[in-house]
Amino acid sequence: MDNATNLPGTAVLADTKAMIDGLKSVCASAGLANDSSEYKIITEAFLYKYLNDKFLYELKKLDEFKGAGDIEARFAAMGDDEREMLKIELDADTAYLRPEYLIPSLFNRQDMSGFAKEFDDALVGIAADNVDIFSVRTGQGQAINLFSGVTRFIVEEGKRDSFAKQLVNKLAAFSFERAFDEKYDFFAAVFEYLISDYNKDSGTYGEYFTPHSIATIIARILVPDGASDVTVYDPAAGTGTLVLAAAHRIGEDNCTIYTQDRSQKANEFMRLNLILNNLTHSLPNVIHDDTLENPRHLEKGGKALKRFDYIVSNPPFKADFSDTRDKLAGAAYRKRFWAGVPNITSKPEKMEIYLMFLQHIVASMKQGGHAAVVVPTGFLTAKGRIPLGIRKRMVDDGLLRGVVSMPSNIFANTGTNVSIVFLDGSAEHDNAILMDASKLGTKKKLDSKNQRTFLSDAEIDRIVGAFNAGEEQEDFSVVASYGDIEAKGYSFSAGQYFEVKIDYVDITPEEFDAELARRMNNLAELFAEENRLQAEIEAQLKKVRLG
Repeated sequence: MDNATNLPGTAVLADTKAMIDGLKSVCASAGLANDSSEYKIITEAFLYKYLNDKFLYELKKLDEFKGAGDIEARFAAMGDDEREMLKIELDADTAYLRPEYLIPSLFNRQDMSGFAKEFDDALVGIAADNVDIFSVRTGQGQAINLFSGVTRFIVEEGKRDSFAKQLVNKLAAFSFERAFDEKYDFFAAVFEYLISDYNKDSGTYGEYFTPHSIATIIARILVPDGASDVTVYDPAAGTGTLVLAAAHRIGEDNCTIYTQDRSQKANEFMRLNLILNNLTHSLPNVIHDDTLENPRHLEKGGKALKRFDYIVSNPPFKADFSDTRDKLAGAAYRKRFWAGVPNITSKPEKMEIYLMFLQHIVASMKQGGHAAVVVPTGFLTAKGRIPLGIRKRMVDDGLLRGVVSMPSNIFANTGTNVSIVFLDGSAEHDNAILMDASKLGTKKKLDSKNQRTFLSDAEIDRIVGAFNAGEEQEDFSVVASYGDIEAKGYSFSAGQYFEVKIDYVDITPEEFDAELARRMNNLAELFAEENRLQAEIEAQLKKVRLG
């Protein structure tokens, strides 16, 4: 959905989208539309442009550039020692670019032979110069560099210079300068548009993008009053929609983000998202690895899971983890997966992997921590040993704060109904608010096959307001005691706790007798009509038999 009309900076948002479209058209002209390499080209070029413009924007603020009409020329004219000193003056989240790596410099060299190499050398050079700030890591600690070059994806070497030239022209025609004062909502819209064509499962962890409405609801319920100096974690982070929404709610300077995901593409998108939203300081905590088998965020000494203040997650619901299933069911993992490990079935891709993430999340909560997890709605009442064990522990340990069941088709790429489970370890609760928001929203067609449900701002306000106030609303929300939840087999489904309301009307005995007589008379008339119709049918049948 295009949210441009609801955001500040509508004009620059439109221009940003036009620049992205221009990069995609270059790829399409080169025969790379829908190619597996397209997302790398688009995201590297986009991020290069963003870092270039941010660097020049920050240079303008320094005393050395006050009154300089041509920032690039002034920077290029400096000596090496002077430029080194600039690094100290720049903010830590600003990438440093050498003069020859700036887009204006490349633009002026675009007609030279071997320009493709010049373009890629600039990307790789920027990555090398900023490796300590902008790299994310593999589980083994190896740095994954920011850029790796893009013209190598053009098979015909003779066409690479032209490809690089087209890219640099698209980048040079646009400026991010007007966007730097925009906030999270602006860059959330930019990011969603940027990855819209690549928001598909790569065969690993599934969902790359959680709808903005769910991210907003989670952030506003989980962090109603803000916080400071806290940690935010997602063990199946995808592109980071949930952690970014939480961080924005808390304040980017007040939190540190930790994520892990085994999808390389997801981690690349996550890095881009953090950079766009001034959370560069969290990049060292973005880990590319399998969270279930190898959780990489550990306490000092490496023998215990690191525990977090806030955990948000939209984990994959079903995925094949048959290769590691038996290992995860072993003694070394038993403390973390206390409720059990799903068995391998005839269709291992249907294994309920989300049950593993739920257990991991509970084990990763700080004492006094908070968590919000998107789950399939079927989890709320599932009678299997593992889901029942998880729900029982949430109640018995006083963690369950509440549940919100969302409308169908809230996700664009799955028809699975989803709910959000909220956990709160700050105090032992004895009740939970259960909410059925499934009837809210407006369904809109995305294309000939798919539709998606969108929540209005007023509907989001209703969900958040009722939840945070613990407010009961007829057929919408109910406060259920833990005793009632236990009595109903630890069901988290709101509908099972709504009161059945019967309307009563006070009437006198005389009015009752008159109403009874009227209804008896109507009943007698109906019986008489039934007998008449039966006689008529029998007469017609007799005529047919007699011929």
